[in-house]
Amino acid sequence: MTDLSALVLRSVEIIEGGQGPDGGYLASPTFPTYHYSWFRDGAFVADAMSRIGRTESTERFFDWCTRIICDRLDVIDALVERARTDGPTSIPLEDHLHTRYRLDGSEGDGFWENFQLDGYGTWLWALAAHVQRHDADPAPWMPAVEATVRYLRAFWDQPTYDWWEEHPDQVHTSTLGCVWAGLEAAARLGIEDDGTLPKVRKLLDDEGIRNGHLIKWLGSDAVDASTLALIEPLHVVAADSPVGRRTIEEVEAQLADGGVHRFAADIFYGGGAWLLLAGYLGLCHVALGNTDRASELLAWMADQADADGHLPEQVGPQLFPDRKQEWIDRWGPSASPLLWSHAMFITLALEAGVQVRP
Repeated sequence: MTDLSALVLRSVEIIEGGQGPDGGYLASPTFPTYHYSWFRDGAFVADAMSRIGRTESTERFFDWCTRIICDRLDVIDALVERARTDGPTSIPLEDHLHTRYRLDGSEGDGFWENFQLDGYGTWLWALAAHVQRHDADPAPWMPAVEATVRYLRAFWDQPTYDWWEEHPDQVHTSTLGCVWAGLEAAARLGIEDDGTLPKVRKLLDDEGIRNGHLIKWLGSDAVDASTLALIEPLHVVAADSPVGRRTIEEVEAQLADGGVHRFAADIFYGGGAWLLLAGYLGLCHVALGNTDRASELLAWMADQADADGHLPEQVGPQLFPDRKQEWIDRWGPSASPLLWSHAMFITLALEAGVQVRP
């Protein structure tokens, strides 16, 4: 039986080892395509480190975010002005802020699916949660918070790439929820809402729910496990609300088999079960008081650790096993360790009551 406390501490070590000198978290130190830091992934990693008391690591990530955003204030202001004068749809996807950056803050070469708003919402959420949790002074990060809010207000309802960097022609429910969580966090940090926050909420409530559950994108009826994060830990939707309960039930019924698949048509590395999504599902069950199911998911995550305590991005069974090899040929074996997996293991372990022994 895996020592959960030891694996939590090992996860902290792995995250610290994957953090650059300026504060960015490598998505995976052993997977070349992931030798970048994403705002979205990094926000959940920083939140896990904040929860376990590694405040210096957490705040260095916020410093890194702040430097990247403040280095691009002119770009943000120009984009916002273009949206005001010509309309947000006039701006090509490739002109927007990037979603991933090198540890030194530079942008990656070549094409990437860069117009993603979720990370710009989640870093604000993680920052506000950390400030409240540790009574930290947000002043050093506020110029970047203010700029991020301007950017989100200008483009919140536009089609973007989703969490999985697909379908840029759609407005994604998980993205809307991350934007709402970020703007709500900014309000808690003292930035007065200009009326955007209730607009995001209305669109989410009116069009992000079908058949009683959160959906993959507006106009769809498909289930996507990324929407679990809107329940826990983002608190956009309450776990015990009718929508929260139905979303959890649908993910369990359609996507859970040990771990949790991203969505039913997923072919990435064959569409395996993702550890980080098991973490979000476990957090939802903690919120509902379903401690046995949460512990089951936590144990499944722990069982995927290799001899070095590394947690991968995904494992079998694959939804489409015949599509796995094409990704191995393109990028090599699936990422391990994935810092986001370790972050969600830490978060679920703490919320499930694991006593971490130094």
